[in-house]
Amino acid sequence: MDTEITLPFWDETPLSVPEAARIIKHAIRDEIARHGRTIEAVVAEAEEFLLAEIADIEAVRRAGEEVWPIVQFDDIASGELTIQQSEHIKRRGCVVVRGTFDRSTAEEWDREIVDYVDTNHFFENYRGPGDDFFETVESKPEIYPIYWSRAQMEARQHPRMARTRSVLNRCWTYESNGHQWFDPDSDLLYPDRIRRRPPGTTSSGLGTHLDPGTIDLWMSRNYQIAFRLLFRGDFASYDPWDASFRTEAVSYPGSTMCSAFRTFQGWTALSDMANDQGVLRTVPIAKAFGYLLLRPLLDDVDDDDLCGVRLSRTFPVNERFHSILTPALSLIPDVEPGDTVWWHCDMIHSVAPVTNQQGWGNVLYIPSAPWCTKNAAYADQVREAFLSGRSPSDFPEEHYEVDWHGRFPTNELNKIGRRGMGFPDSAA
Repeated sequence: MDTEITLPFWDETPLSVPEAARIIKHAIRDEIARHGRTIEAVVAEAEEFLLAEIADIEAVRRAGEEVWPIVQFDDIASGELTIQQSEHIKRRGCVVVRGTFDRSTAEEWDREIVDYVDTNHFFENYRGPGDDFFETVESKPEIYPIYWSRAQMEARQHPRMARTRSVLNRCWTYESNGHQWFDPDSDLLYPDRIRRRPPGTTSSGLGTHLDPGTIDLWMSRNYQIAFRLLFRGDFASYDPWDASFRTEAVSYPGSTMCSAFRTFQGWTALSDMANDQGVLRTVPIAKAFGYLLLRPLLDDVDDDDLCGVRLSRTFPVNERFHSILTPALSLIPDVEPGDTVWWHCDMIHSVAPVTNQQGWGNVLYIPSAPWCTKNAAYADQVREAFLSGRSPSDFPEEHYEVDWHGRFPTNELNKIGRRGMGFPDSAA
């Protein structure tokens, strides 16, 4: 594997981010020139590719078909996708898995969450949003900062969830040159929160962004090696499904960082949701992320600017620099309780606005975070948070559940749960 890349790097946050941005942008331009290309030509090539993909997306819409791939859980229960399904998911970077759980199971989890928060007087003790991703409705949160309910843990460690993650993980190249970058069949039980949005909600949604990291994507060494083809000006050969070096890359500390490597972000539907009711939308082009890494190198961007990417904020996608992508934004299909929704970890996404929402909009946030160097390290922190009932270290220090009744007990972890939190197999 050719991993040569002649760029300066910072494996800790630079003391001067603007100066580091100037240095790295100049160095990447030189690297691209060293390989016989210009940044203008490379970006033009990327835009030509994107326009062709967007034209296909718009044609699918005109035909009245779903842009998002849809597969049935029964189709992947045997442990694999068809070649056609896999290629479709890899092209679009997202998928809905119908019937991952039975409707009755998902609806029971929804009821259990209500009982859990009500029994423990959550709303009486709610102290307000702990980060910028909370929105309130009638003084109640939409995103509940709880992590250790029975419903969440049962879903995370459920064999059907494990099977789904295992199959989707195989969309990635997880082994190369004799090195296994992650284990597709073993997942960190990455703890995230819950969303419950009631009928009648009016919400402005969530802006278009990504969550894989921020300035570290250009500046830290293993990310530079992972994205070396882009930084040499070879957009055509860039593969967004290659996990090489990403599972060992440094993430800079920040309030919005994710300490884990996720192959897919995801959520599990607990209610019926029509796709016009303020739900997820993505730019369903897996390779679009490569364009975002190259776009700041053009001359219309200030020397110390990375198209608005900053520490401690999500990676923004904006009209000023990325307007070419706007027509591709595509809503998920309608979903039912028990369906799961998945999108590539580098995928551009947002939450659409809604006025007077019809019906509930309830989800469990559960990604796929396969076992690897990075995730094994974070598992130690996850395990300690689980045992104490504290909020995981990737999230605000709210710690509502420390003294709550009904937290998921350690002795009910199954083999998937014990392995996914770094407990010994023999005992939890």
